Amino acid sequence: MAEKDQQVYPMTQATSHHAKHDEEAATVQSKELRRKKRMKCFIYIVAFVIFQTAIIALFGLTIMKVRSPKFRVRSATFDSFDVGTATSPSFKLKMNAELGVKNTNFGPYKFDNSTITFFYKGTQVGSTNVLKSRAKLRSTKKFTIAVELSLTGNSDLGADLTSGVLQLTSQSSLRGKVELFKVMKKKKSTNMNCTMNISTTAKQLQNVVCK
Repeated sequence: MAEKDQQVYPMTQATSHHAKHDEEAATVQSKELRRKKRMKCFIYIVAFVIFQTAIIALFGLTIMKVRSPKFRVRSATFDSFDVGTATSPSFKLKMNAELGVKNTNFGPYKFDNSTITFFYKGTQVGSTNVLKSRAKLRSTKKFTIAVELSLTGNSDLGADLTSGVLQLTSQSSLRGKVELFKVMKKKKSTNMNCTMNISTTAKQLQNVVCK
């Protein structure tokens, strides 16, 4: 009987030792798994914060940034075209000018009534009204205005009529508001400053350059 007890005891002790070792290993493994999960969770949170920051920065630099629209003379046709000579310099033109308001914002641009004026070497030769309207988001509002241009007796006009080219400038200013998401409105104005040539031989508007 004593021999049996001596044989069983070492086996029980060994089993207990292995069980304790397995329990410790399981505990270490469990702690390691929890540590890895916490690390993954931390990495996901950091990545999410970076992503959100990038989205907010991109949103602020693109969509929420309000830019001034561009106001330009695009082209023109003529209903009447009367010009004098070098000895009797004059011109009287009825011009239909196509204008454009380019709005690059992520919201419509509503502008008020205004006036556009045309000059020949600093002398006003015609003006007309620009009616209030609306340029849609990220688009160009195109419209046509009719204006009479006339001048007589200018000392430089004879030489230009001989060369066949009249150089004009146009100036105007628009005031309005850009509306973002129907809740935010920001005032924006834009100025027109264009130079253009009128060919008296081809009876065409050419070389329009706007700043």
